[in-house]
Amino acid sequence: MSRTHHACDNQTACDNQTDGPERPFPVTQDELERALRESFARRVAVPRPFAADPAGVAIRQANRTVRRRALAGLALAGVATVLVTTGMARLGEQPTRDGTPTVVLGDPRGSSASPLPTTPLPGPPANGLVRAEVDLIIGSWIDTSGGERRELTGVGQVDRAQRVPDDGGWLITSAVTAAGRTLWWLPPNGSPSQILLAGADAIALAPDGRQVAWRDGGEIFAAGLVGGQLIATARTAAPDGAVPVGFAGNDAVLVRQPQQGGFTVWRRSIGALPPSAERNVLNVYGVLPDGRVVGQVSAGTPRRPCLAVLDAAHGLASVRTGCGPELGTDGRGAVSADGRWLLVNGAKKDALLVDLTTLDSGVSARPAGTAVSGAVAWTPGAALHVDGAGRLVRVRVDRVLAGERPKPTPVDGVAPGDRPVVVSDPPS
Repeated sequence: MSRTHHACDNQTACDNQTDGPERPFPVTQDELERALRESFARRVAVPRPFAADPAGVAIRQANRTVRRRALAGLALAGVATVLVTTGMARLGEQPTRDGTPTVVLGDPRGSSASPLPTTPLPGPPANGLVRAEVDLIIGSWIDTSGGERRELTGVGQVDRAQRVPDDGGWLITSAVTAAGRTLWWLPPNGSPSQILLAGADAIALAPDGRQVAWRDGGEIFAAGLVGGQLIATARTAAPDGAVPVGFAGNDAVLVRQPQQGGFTVWRRSIGALPPSAERNVLNVYGVLPDGRVVGQVSAGTPRRPCLAVLDAAHGLASVRTGCGPELGTDGRGAVSADGRWLLVNGAKKDALLVDLTTLDSGVSARPAGTAVSGAVAWTPGAALHVDGAGRLVRVRVDRVLAGERPKPTPVDGVAPGDRPVVVSDPPS
């Protein structure tokens, strides 16, 4: 193998095997150490990435987690949109007054939302009122008679509320708004409240919470309520202004007809609403255990508001009538679950306790405190309601019969402009 060589004149200088140093100056030990230190210093001054970067690893993992959660959230949102869209039911082919149908929503099992824990009530308020014998709705909270508190998220102002039998939760009717009324179901398991009806002109519930009727557009609907779901919906055309106000048994819906005057009964098994109403009926207050209706009629000479027991099976014909006390005509009042007592407003802006067994022989009515301004909730032996000043009134039958006048009690925690709402219990 050949090797190229450069010619030179000095054989000693060109010879690689020479024993002498190539450079004309020697390198000392101190200089070598100093050079080594400078080399290490330059290497340290230049930033180099770590082989294992803990901060970078954590950041990259966090970014991947955020991306996964964002994608999962979008997927869930899409599924929820599909479920809600397919869960909407337009009840009736005719549009409502603004072209938007009544919407029926809700997951009766409450499986789509995490349960919300109930919290105990705080200590006794300054006025000494801890809780009532019935549940109370105060603002956006429901305070139960058992001492628990549940938040009513998104419900808004409440007009009426009642418990569902067999610990089935609560049915809550909103106050009227520009969009109509809404019916909510609050499950008993801690899940958030769910909408059953929205955009209705009027909503009426059966005392046992198993039926609901409502007005939507030009029709009246009625359905059963089971586990937070509407079942077996029926409908009928209704004249202008006709609205459901209650039930008399499993088939009869009580309907007020302001344009014609009076009330009528819609029997779903028959189909259509009767063409005429009972004009003498001015108001209805509730139903007796046998299905007959307690109402206010125009009777006597001269004609005046009187109390009557009405037969829903025969067009609300009067069965018994009593014209003793002077009655108000605002329709406020309610019948006890046993059918014995009626708490009703009198003509002098106060409440009256009426013994319904005395309608035939001269009505027995006693003063019962300040006037009723909203719903009435009956318990065994007492009626509770809220007066015009937002105070809770307990009307104990035994004390009223003994001549005692009920005294209103302020309700703690009520914001200015709000009014508490008593919650009715289903008949036992």
